[in-house]
Amino acid sequence: MSEVRLAPSMPKWMRDHVERYLSSGGTDGHMYTITLPGTPVKAVPSLLLTTTGRKSGDRYLFPLFYGRAGDSYFVIASKGGAPEHPGWYRNILAHPEVDIQVGTTRLKARARTAAGEERAALWAQAVDVWPPFADYQRRAASREIPVVVLDPV
Repeated sequence: MSEVRLAPSMPKWMRDHVERYLSSGGTDGHMYTITLPGTPVKAVPSLLLTTTGRKSGDRYLFPLFYGRAGDSYFVIASKGGAPEHPGWYRNILAHPEVDIQVGTTRLKARARTAAGEERAALWAQAVDVWPPFADYQRRAASREIPVVVLDPV
């Protein structure tokens, strides 16, 4: 198994967040605190998702905001509203077996893209947790932002 790496294009604030998360074993970084202009400070739950590269086979780690769906977790493949899906999403389409860390808990999961009523319900929940997701969808125009369910295995 190859060593887990951060994506080379990951911005510094995300790298710093991952470092805090990993160095604390998940006790610091699980709740990501952020202040958006004109809004109060908000704490958003984050997990660490490890995928296998669709081309390279290398393992990559990504910090993502998440929600809960029963015993499963879900994340949003927004890429800030970019016209294309994020690399981690393209990776899970090719290799749906992933590792996640939620706080101090580490587990294996199988990723799948939610559809229909399930997607609509999870999307609404995600926008409640992180309102900018709605703006990202407007920016993404014709690309429907995927909602990815992480089912523990």
